[in-house]
Amino acid sequence: MVANASPSRRIRFLWWLSTAEEDLLKDCLIDKNRYAIIGMLVLGTWTFATLAWTYFFSTVVAQWWLSLLLGIFMGGIILQIDRALIKGISRSGKQKLLPLFFRSMLALSIGLFMAQPALLFLFDKEVKVQVSIDNEQRKQKKMKEQEMVYQVEKNSLIEKKKSAKNELNKSYAEVAAARESFIKETDGTGGSKKVGLKNIALAKKSAYEKLDIDYQNQVAALTPQINYIDSSLKIIDEKILKEQDAFQSLLNNGFITRIEALNNLVKSSAAIAFRYYLLVAILLLIELMPVLAKLLLPVGTYELKVKLQEEMEKVLAEKNQLLINEFFELSYTVRKTKIEESLASWQNNSLNSMDEQWSNFNKNLLIKETVE
Repeated sequence: MVANASPSRRIRFLWWLSTAEEDLLKDCLIDKNRYAIIGMLVLGTWTFATLAWTYFFSTVVAQWWLSLLLGIFMGGIILQIDRALIKGISRSGKQKLLPLFFRSMLALSIGLFMAQPALLFLFDKEVKVQVSIDNEQRKQKKMKEQEMVYQVEKNSLIEKKKSAKNELNKSYAEVAAARESFIKETDGTGGSKKVGLKNIALAKKSAYEKLDIDYQNQVAALTPQINYIDSSLKIIDEKILKEQDAFQSLLNNGFITRIEALNNLVKSSAAIAFRYYLLVAILLLIELMPVLAKLLLPVGTYELKVKLQEEMEKVLAEKNQLLINEFFELSYTVRKTKIEESLASWQNNSLNSMDEQWSNFNKNLLIKETVE
């Protein structure tokens, strides 16, 4: 590359990405390539950030074009942050460790977040399988929690139903025993085992019929209670199913759900964990490379020019400030004389109000003051 050759638009764009000043860089033969390399790294980080954010928003937003626009927007923000980080790094300064530490932490944080969408994209199939497993476990956990909420009420109803049925079963057993005793007494197979003892048979029949009537009354009294208990249990089961359906409708495969699935995959598989951390390191390097390149590349003539330009501008600014101060000091007497003349003229001509006099003073002396 010839030192005086006019840079192409592509090279100038790369210099802009690397935050280099073209006027100072155009005569620095070696640094031209250095800052073009930094620009290429920033371009790569910018592209990666745009793709990562686009994929992230695709897990949240249904419209692909909106995901793309949001991805481009966030990619642009990351670009400006990277340019600010690079611009703020100067190896010629004295106090650079603390600012560099905070810039590195910022770059690291951005890199870690952007690595997540990229990892979800790379492990997409495995994550989908894990999401289905995790959602099924969530449903089972929710079902257990719901059962626990209604367990006391259900247990109480079940105990009441059990107690009522036990009473009916006990009464029915007594009726059945009385009926069997009566039948055996009549056919001579039980009791006195003598056919024709009418009084004993009638007594047993009377006892059986009485027990049967009591049993029927008990059935009439307890059956509505049992039906009510069954209805209440059915209502509770329907509530649980309805809540389960509502919970299931909330289950999704959004960003956070996928992140949790990815974490579960890393915990459960050593092979995935190794590749996960390896990819995280690589993706972090993509974000950190512009900052690292600015630190690792040697200092060239451009850095010296920047330092000299800043020092020159500071000196010029200080000298200009001195001249301005001197101007106001030298013009103080003249301005004071004009103020006195203006007040004397106003005193002799009382037609002007105080506001009008102040307006004239503000216009002629404070804003457009001239030394004659």
